[in-house]
Amino acid sequence: MLASISRSFTRRRPPLPLSAAAAAAAAAMSSSATGVNVSDRPISPDTTRVAWVGTGVMGQSMAGHLLAAGYALTVYNRTASKAEGLVSRGATLAESPRAAAAAADVIFLMVGFPSDVRSTSLDPSTGALAGLAPGGLLVDMTTSDPTLAAEIAEAAAAKSCAAVDAPVSGGDRGARSATLSIFAGGDAAVVARLAPLFKLMGNALYMGGPGAGQRAKLGNQIAIASTMVGLVEGMVYAHKAGLDVAKWLEAISTGAAGSKSLDLYGKRMLERDMAAGFYVRHFVKDLGICLSECQAMGLALPGLALAHQLYVSLLAHGEGGLGTQALILAIERLNNTCLDKKPE
Repeated sequence: MLASISRSFTRRRPPLPLSAAAAAAAAAMSSSATGVNVSDRPISPDTTRVAWVGTGVMGQSMAGHLLAAGYALTVYNRTASKAEGLVSRGATLAESPRAAAAAADVIFLMVGFPSDVRSTSLDPSTGALAGLAPGGLLVDMTTSDPTLAAEIAEAAAAKSCAAVDAPVSGGDRGARSATLSIFAGGDAAVVARLAPLFKLMGNALYMGGPGAGQRAKLGNQIAIASTMVGLVEGMVYAHKAGLDVAKWLEAISTGAAGSKSLDLYGKRMLERDMAAGFYVRHFVKDLGICLSECQAMGLALPGLALAHQLYVSLLAHGEGGLGTQALILAIERLNNTCLDKKPE
């Protein structure tokens, strides 16, 4: 049904405020007058207006790629100052997700927690779906709850719109270099239509129906969590054994122990660079969702549970605003040692 939604995606001035019913009627008349099916009009800078909600560490870079490609971009961020970089480059600042959606054909969300996803997408007064005209597309790139993704997709379909859950992996570096892995769930035809936008941010893979993108990302987080525990434990062991940890990391990087986590975070941990490419508090949120999913499935993943507890300990020390590489601090505390000092 979603693939056959009709609407012209020609660029136009942002519509004047209308009631939801009037806006829907106007869009339907425009669609029938042109006779253009959504699947017949490819997404491009000349035909498609884009909006972005959430311009934090990841979102700012991702939205910036769309702006650089020539797309008309409207942005919203709860803290407006965090959107200034994009606005200075030509983006338009909106006062709410609803206002951003009203000025767009495709709106992306990149926010923090499932509660944020729910409010920015479904709030009847300020949410994106309240402002998105029939035929519009909502793409949530936040790591969130799969059941919420399915709920949003259902709500979007009820408005003759479509929703895709497309969380990403690759951290701040992947966002800056447009090399993110994108896990897409939803209607296959809608995901295919979004390819011109996804390719500006990284590589998108279709994972299945609504919620499948989120479940793929949760599996990704489970794999990363245990990998990070192994990496930091190895580093602390090498330190206590009197090895040069930098040389040890170099030595294992090309062998079976090499990993993306090592490449991204090994040097940062040695240099005590705990700046967030991905926040500890957000990773705790992700792992918590994973554990809830596992409980519902009757699935026991002890590595996931251990990693979750170690990251929660960082929250307890007030370190939720650090990057996920701060896991080294938790393992150091357990062993009363520190990698930036000589081994005891």
